[in-house]
Amino acid sequence: MFSKFELFVGSRYIRAKQKNSFVSFISLISIIGITLGVAALIIVLSVMNGFQREIRSKIIGVTSHMQVMSIGDVFTNWQQIGDETLKNKHVIAYAPYIDGQGLVSFDGSVSGILVRGVDATEESKVDDVTNAVIAGNFKSLDESGFNIVIGKTLANSLGARLGDKITIITPDGQITPAGMVPRIKQFTISGIFDTHMQEYDSSLAYIGLNQAQILFKIPNGVSGLRLKVDDVLQTQNIKNELYKTLPGNAVIQDWIDQHQNYFAAVAMEKKMMFVILSLIIAVATFNLVSTLVMTVNDKKADIAILRTMGATEKNIMKIFMFQGGVSGIIGTVSGTILGTIIAYFIGDIVHGLEILTHTKLISGDVYMIDYLPSQIEFSDVISIFSISILLSIIATIYPSRSAAKTNPAEALRYE
Repeated sequence: MFSKFELFVGSRYIRAKQKNSFVSFISLISIIGITLGVAALIIVLSVMNGFQREIRSKIIGVTSHMQVMSIGDVFTNWQQIGDETLKNKHVIAYAPYIDGQGLVSFDGSVSGILVRGVDATEESKVDDVTNAVIAGNFKSLDESGFNIVIGKTLANSLGARLGDKITIITPDGQITPAGMVPRIKQFTISGIFDTHMQEYDSSLAYIGLNQAQILFKIPNGVSGLRLKVDDVLQTQNIKNELYKTLPGNAVIQDWIDQHQNYFAAVAMEKKMMFVILSLIIAVATFNLVSTLVMTVNDKKADIAILRTMGATEKNIMKIFMFQGGVSGIIGTVSGTILGTIIAYFIGDIVHGLEILTHTKLISGDVYMIDYLPSQIEFSDVISIFSISILLSIIATIYPSRSAAKTNPAEALRYE
């Protein structure tokens, strides 16, 4: 692309000290601007990738990959339906569940919760909640007593601890001569889990499947089945396959259906942030135009001499494109290295700042998770690198053409 002559002269111009120190200053600012723009874009996209990955994994860990529900109230033949789902080669396991709304009361504190009745042994096959238990034992739900496993945030808000007895109140009550009386049942806290997701840790409680059938008056029935599959990215296709074999009253949802709006919003936000932060790189790269224009004015006599020695307009143009392109490459490479390093350690950096300032920068109440994740995507880094290099090259075209059009006679008239 460049001849030895063009590379030699261009590299000499880069190494040579500028007559005008202001030109060197503007050139340095351009390189720093490109570096910061590229680094900022890599860091932001990596953090957004990290948020998307962490929240997706935690959502899947609590809500399961797929759910099979009934158009009616409950499934009474859920064992047969579960066995039918296992005939699909992508379905690994299933577990029955019962969902119901309720109020939890302890020592004067009351909070609304989602009560989920599960078979503890089977539940461990379809989600990761059992791995999030930090106190007690999730398997205690299979015992004959009325045990309950609640989230850490809910336990803290109630002031309840392991072994305390809390009261569950359900709206589906009993009709008495005095009117509708809600169902009230006392449970013993036998476990506390911490998923690091405020939404679940503050409002989800697990009880045994048999106890849920009693509490919600669903004898021998369940709300549905939770499925685990071998590939969470293929759940839409698996859902279509299951519809062909399951009874007509079955309704199937996957994790995408349950949180479609959230993931669509994250994808749109990532695209918009890419466009917005790319404009920062564009502004920085087009500072190269000012740098090269001033450089061309300083080098008019040199350009004239080169032209009289036989250099063509194409040679001159490539010399200055090379000079501007190197500045863009330096800024891009520096920004890529800086952004990658910061993105990799961003979680530790934020945690260190929280310790130094004694403040919580990432609140689980706002961001669903209480730490800053990061995931560096190779494709994102390549895209950012390529765009920055491309913009740097485009920015050099006008001043390089201007240099190539320099009239030797006019340039040397006052030398």
